Amino acid sequence: MNVLVIGGGGREHAFAWKLAQSPKVQTVYVAPGNGGTALDSRLENIPITDVVALREWAQANKINLTVVGPEAPLAAGVVDEFRRHGMRIFGPTQAAAQLESSKAFSKAFMQRHGIPTAAYEAFTDPVAAHAYVTRMGAPIVVKADGLAAGKGVVVAMSLDEAHAAIDFMLLDNKLGVMHNAGEGGVAVPRVVIEEFLEGEEASFMVLCDGKDVVPLATSQDHKRLLDDDQGPNTGGMGAYSPALVVTPQVHARAMREIILPTLKGMEQDGIPYTGFLYAGLMIDPQGQVKTLEFNCRMGDPETQPILMRLKSDFLDVLLAATEPGGLENRELEWDRRTAMGVVLAAYGYPLAPRKGDLITGLPVESETAMVFHAGTEQVDGTTRTSGGRVLCVTALGENPRAARQFAYETLAAIRFDGMQYRKDIGHRAVRPVGEGAKATR
Repeated sequence: MNVLVIGGGGREHAFAWKLAQSPKVQTVYVAPGNGGTALDSRLENIPITDVVALREWAQANKINLTVVGPEAPLAAGVVDEFRRHGMRIFGPTQAAAQLESSKAFSKAFMQRHGIPTAAYEAFTDPVAAHAYVTRMGAPIVVKADGLAAGKGVVVAMSLDEAHAAIDFMLLDNKLGVMHNAGEGGVAVPRVVIEEFLEGEEASFMVLCDGKDVVPLATSQDHKRLLDDDQGPNTGGMGAYSPALVVTPQVHARAMREIILPTLKGMEQDGIPYTGFLYAGLMIDPQGQVKTLEFNCRMGDPETQPILMRLKSDFLDVLLAATEPGGLENRELEWDRRTAMGVVLAAYGYPLAPRKGDLITGLPVESETAMVFHAGTEQVDGTTRTSGGRVLCVTALGENPRAARQFAYETLAAIRFDGMQYRKDIGHRAVRPVGEGAKATR
């Protein structure tokens, strides 16, 4: 079979890498791919990003399955375009992808269907937003209502931070947020302002076929740029799987109170949900869960350690998920070991990452360690930085401590100017639950 993976980040490199392991796969194409997928002889990069052009190429090249990685093509309706022409594609429709592409839509949906989440208000008027923050006080959370590559969230611990975030998102838009259309179809900057929740965060992801779901392995992301959960929020500086904070009781509660009601609610609203569904959870000390956000894709960098642990054939489960009811009674097999992924980011990340720096010291792939590329490209036979998050060094170990040590040993030889990374990825996993630093949102 020929498979197309849409996207060019670390998540898509992991998708392609895992799909290429299936004995049923002939060729995995990645559009547009990156420097890492270009180096892998099992993969082939396709320099196309336009939705219609991708569909035409997939038809011409007899692609049997297309898997969508990032949020932008989902919001642009790539699934609708492929399905209109009878092509098998895994992902949510443009309407269903509003769960991620519009924070305001998502929050209203959760409120309407009784899905636990933080109290909120949405604003397009900076004056009204400032007045609301002044009235509510800090800490408080300010989110850009639109696609922001995982960086459109500010956890404001002071009123000054909150007011600055409002101006940053509504007036400056230095994050390059893809704002959603308002009346008349014109893109309108909007923020969602939420109550601050305390507890521990975890990433809870499932596969959906419109009727049934299959949970993926749990994971925990590290959003802040610096050690000890300091610095600005990023798209993610590392992750590990499984997440110890997701106990069997928390897992059952997340499925019962969040995932299944979401699938049912989308069906009731006439928008059946297919694809990956990511619920960012906040888990309080009593094990209660609330939904921080939905993503209509697998998380990045959570995907990398999760797929390192997946023992089932990734192609088989994705094919099943493209059939209504195809996931009924299906279970996945997981490696019992821990996987840990550490992101190496470019100088200036997250606001102004520098590009073009030479990368050296990349280790060879092994059964227990893999370097997934994200912001890289091949230039005259060299690998260079081309984005903010450059690499995710991912390793397996018998326990969290061993996986962590192996990941850091694996990245020790990698070099590029201005390279920055956290030294404490997995810090919650190597301490008893409840003794780690509190989650920041």
